[in-house]
Amino acid sequence: MLDPRLHSIWIKFFRGSAGISTGRISCPGKLRGIEYRASLIKTCLFQSIVILWRELGAICGADNPRATCIARPQPNSTDDTPVILDAFKQCGQGGNIIFPNKTYHINTVMNTIGLKDCQIDLYGTMLWGTNITYWLANSLPLGYQNQSSAWFLGGTNLTFRGHGHGTLDGNGQTWYDFVNGVSNYPGRPHALTIWNTTDSVLSGLRFVQSQMWTMTIIHSQHVLLEDIYVNSTSHTHSPARNTDGADTMFSSHITFSRWTVANGDDSISLKANSTDISIKDSVFYKGLGVAIGSIGQYKDVFELIENVYVGNVTCVDTAYAAYVKTWTGEQAGYPPNGGGGGLGYARNVTFTNFHMRNSTKKGVFYITQCTTFSGVAGDCNSSLFNVRDVRFENATGLVGTDYVADLQCSAASPGEGIEIKGVDLRDEDDEVVGMYECENVVDTVGFSC
Repeated sequence: MLDPRLHSIWIKFFRGSAGISTGRISCPGKLRGIEYRASLIKTCLFQSIVILWRELGAICGADNPRATCIARPQPNSTDDTPVILDAFKQCGQGGNIIFPNKTYHINTVMNTIGLKDCQIDLYGTMLWGTNITYWLANSLPLGYQNQSSAWFLGGTNLTFRGHGHGTLDGNGQTWYDFVNGVSNYPGRPHALTIWNTTDSVLSGLRFVQSQMWTMTIIHSQHVLLEDIYVNSTSHTHSPARNTDGADTMFSSHITFSRWTVANGDDSISLKANSTDISIKDSVFYKGLGVAIGSIGQYKDVFELIENVYVGNVTCVDTAYAAYVKTWTGEQAGYPPNGGGGGLGYARNVTFTNFHMRNSTKKGVFYITQCTTFSGVAGDCNSSLFNVRDVRFENATGLVGTDYVADLQCSAASPGEGIEIKGVDLRDEDDEVVGMYECENVVDTVGFSC
């Protein structure tokens, strides 16, 4: 019996159906003799033959079908990392990797970079182990801020799909209790690092109880991250500190779309040399809001953040809607928890269409250039890192403060061209929120300090 797919292609071809796409020239439903030039008929026939061949190839294997690896956890295994790494080795170049709806125990670091044209489908759960001693000694260094990761994933033309239920579970409560609020504990791993990746899409993934930062995008360009769910919240007295939803650095043209983040730190943070970044259509719970920085941590090193768009965001019980934070101009200690004296700028940053539900800190929009080593009183007027051309507009909702903005810029490099407009915020008593506090801010637009 003729394969129904072949029969369909056969009918399309001989009837000249528009169902066969022919590239730039679209053949009409039927070729009607002298009504069309012979050249057009030849072109349409040639293109139809090409498309026919491609469609037949997809069915009959003429185009060398993609290799497919189905990674299955081993019975009674305490570490499924070898199975996962083998799947990437076999199918990481032009293949498909499928993780069925099973639990994968991961007790070893994973480095799967240099992939090409690889499609990954995660239907199950990747569950990271809690051997803190191992992870502190073996997590993979990022080469910046003394940060490290449990998994490096990277390459060109990657697709990583979670289909709304594929989950990365970092067993984070173990880490929250272990560090007990200590910031940036050395060796504490990020859940996933997107490393040196271009023209790629991650979608429909769930991240729960991440060990530290959930996702770090570094040395990457043109990456779409959509329909991502993050929940890293502590269920004990220990805070879920350093549980950023995502961080970018040394990357450009990164898009975050339809994210949901509940955590104890920055919802999404843009760090050194992040350019052309978009964050849109997202909801953030409990964390600090969208962060520009921190930046300016490395003495005399020039870094920048520019061309940023953040729009259509709902913030529920976050500290701020958005904020900018730089280190002071004086070096005190070394990264990750010390530093300062960096150079550069943040500019052309737009925050628009924010809906607030009870922000908790002074200033729905906040700028500080006072970050310094813990316990050290830094000079907040010393930073040469410049903040300029930042817009905060169209914010509505209820907030737990009387201040629309609290802006503390450095006297050594005053903030310029800060624009705030279209704000309709009310406090818990349904009173209009309209106060501003400013320091070293010039050429304001839409408000007065």
